[in-house]
Amino acid sequence: MARPEVLNRIKEAEEEADEIVAEAETDRDNRITEARREAEEIRETAREEAAELKEKRLAEAREEIESETDALLEEGEAEREKLHNRAADREEEVVEDVLDRFTEAVHAQT
Repeated sequence: MARPEVLNRIKEAEEEADEIVAEAETDRDNRITEARREAEEIRETAREEAAELKEKRLAEAREEIESETDALLEEGEAEREKLHNRAADREEEVVEDVLDRFTEAVHAQT
């Protein structure tokens, strides 16, 4: 092989190597870009799932609070009804006691 031919083959090999390196760098850059895009999609999906989970938990907490509130209101209403009934049962007794005291006070003044 003549020297110019060897030099030409070396030059072609270097050019081919440069092309391979350039393709590899382009492929690397494309893979990095794709990986970043996929990572952003994963982060966005995670954010959406977290927001959905947050809303679900808030709704469950609200339902639980509403249920507890209803139970407390029912309990309070039952207690109020008991107190009202006890007061109603004692109403006649209290009226008689007040009239007796009033009568005694009137008699004590005369």
